[in-house]
Amino acid sequence: MSEIAGVHQDNVERFFAAHVPGGNGALSFSLISGGRSNLTYLVRCGDRSWVLRRPPLGHVLPTAHDMVREHRVLSALADTAVPVPRPVALCDDPTVNDAPFYVMEYRPGIVLGDDIPAGYATTAEERRRISTVLVDTLVQLHAVDYAAVGLADFGRPDGYLERQVRRWAQQWERSKTSEAPAIDELSRRLAVALPQSPPPTIVHGDYRLGNVALDPNDPGRIVAIFDWEMATLGDPLADLGYTLIYWTEAGDAPLGRGVGAASSFTSLPGFFTRAEIINEYARRSGRNLDAVDFYQVLALYKLAVISEGIYARYHMGKTLGDGFEGMTRTATDLAARALYIADSSSDRRLKAGI
Repeated sequence: MSEIAGVHQDNVERFFAAHVPGGNGALSFSLISGGRSNLTYLVRCGDRSWVLRRPPLGHVLPTAHDMVREHRVLSALADTAVPVPRPVALCDDPTVNDAPFYVMEYRPGIVLGDDIPAGYATTAEERRRISTVLVDTLVQLHAVDYAAVGLADFGRPDGYLERQVRRWAQQWERSKTSEAPAIDELSRRLAVALPQSPPPTIVHGDYRLGNVALDPNDPGRIVAIFDWEMATLGDPLADLGYTLIYWTEAGDAPLGRGVGAASSFTSLPGFFTRAEIINEYARRSGRNLDAVDFYQVLALYKLAVISEGIYARYHMGKTLGDGFEGMTRTATDLAARALYIADSSSDRRLKAGI
């Protein structure tokens, strides 16, 4: 039996037989997504299917890729209105598979990654419904009483933004493959432009179209939110900032365009503009969004540091999955986008770092 990278098949099969209902049998594994964050595998046993998540191979930063935390937040949200895959089992013994992992239910759906599949969301009205449900579901997440679902100690919300800026500066020092003055400049500006946070909520940490699955028969319904590896308690507007940096609209300047493949289609008729996302979130949540530029700059700064970690793993030969052939460094490009937003902001502290 040949093993797939990142899975010790015999050990994992024994774990499934003992801890996963219906998992007592020969398992097959296929990589759903890999290398750029945690490794995600589709696991099949006869007509049953699950998803297994584990950390990436190689260069793993301190506090990152914590399977126990991911499993905990999914468990807490499983019986709320927030659409998440229900966790099934957690293995926190690294001797089983070289690192902790967890198993959750498989929730198939349409993930708008590289493009919109042919025949899906073909009308402007359907695309508007995608925009609406993306914002509404984020508001729904931020409305969860985190103490009531057992997450009162899941993070330290006081001083969240200051710690984020400091933490990602430290991660940069651990990940960087060479110097990048623009990253240092962003760190300096963010540190002096910290806004006052609204009351804390659960924060996903990477909320965007590429991390949700839509109902194949209803573009206006999300069946699952994925990739909770950066979830914590903190400033909810950090999630909105992340959503916005992946969004492009008609007429954007090159540096004003969203990052990632999703930005290639969010300018189609029907999708919200960024201003509409901001206004709809403000209306539904009641939160003040005067400092929204800061949150977009912070999101791009974090993404630049994360991308550098992926680039470092690529050079170590520790990335799995497709899309790494000829990978180039993107941290400096992301930093340039962040500085473009900062330089265009009405917040002079963010604009000049003074």
